[in-house]
This record gives sequence, structure tokens and C-alpha cells, in this order.
Amino acid sequence: MLVVFSGLPGTGKTTIASDLANRTRAVYLRIDTIEQAIRNSGALAQDVGRSGYMVAYELALSNLRFGSTVIVDCVNPVIESRKAWSEIATRAGVPLVNIQVICSDKREHQRRVETREIDIPGLMPPTWKSVLDHEYEAWDNAPFNIDTALITPSDAVELISRRFLSGD
Repeated sequence: MLVVFSGLPGTGKTTIASDLANRTRAVYLRIDTIEQAIRNSGALAQDVGRSGYMVAYELALSNLRFGSTVIVDCVNPVIESRKAWSEIATRAGVPLVNIQVICSDKREHQRRVETREIDIPGLMPPTWKSVLDHEYEAWDNAPFNIDTALITPSDAVELISRRFLSGD
């Protein structure tokens, strides 16, 4: 199974996705980590563009073919990347679960962005303005939504586990 977490920075994607990966022992792919490693390598300019996603697609595909569940943590802001994740799931012959994480409480969302502790060395944290200005296209097919203004991360992990990973 391929589980793709999408949403703007500061909504709680990383907390939920990493906790779910830890709980299920799934392969965890975080686009921020991949992109920062590319920047650190000096192989590309600071703007890594699609490179991080391209690397993640191939890592996901290879791990899915080994039979692993793969959990991806990314903004996934455009239709192009969403279609690519669907194609990876199809090529691997596994189900795709799209989970969009939002925070409907704008003040809380802003607080999270502005007080975020960065756990990836060298990664520049987003500003609230950059989050507000971030490109984020509407979905063609509505994903499963988690609103972290209404549910705790641990409850979100439990809900997702029961709904998609319980094997029922």
C-alpha cells in the first residue's frame, strides 16, 4: 500500500505520517529530507525543483515492489505530483491512499508555522507568508481529510490505522 500525506507546511503532516510509519513499520519517505540532502550535495542549485519528488517516486516504487507499505510525507501541491503517485501505485500493483492534512484554525496553523522546530539540519523553515502564498491546486478526486484543529495526532494515527491499515 502507498499512503501519501499531502498538505501545506505546519498542518501536522509530519507528526502524523512519521508516527504512523513508526507504528506500522512502514517505509517513511519525507520530501523535505530528500530535498535537503540534494541541496547539501551541491549537485543542484538551491532550487531543487521536482528533483526531490522524482527521487521519492523511485524509492517508493522499489520499496513497494519489495512488498513494503510506503508512507510519503509531502506538500504534494499540484495535480502533476498527485498523478505521479497514482502511477507509482499502479505500477507496483498496490492501493493508493491519499490523505490531506489541513488545519482549519488559521491562528493555530500560523502559530505552528512560526514556532516550528526544524529537525533537518540546513532546512530553512517556511514563513507564514510563504505558506499563505504556496501553490496548492484543488484535488480532482477528494482525498481522505484530517483536520488537525479537530483531532489530535494520536487520534489521527488511530483513525487512519483502523480505516486503511487494519486488514479488514
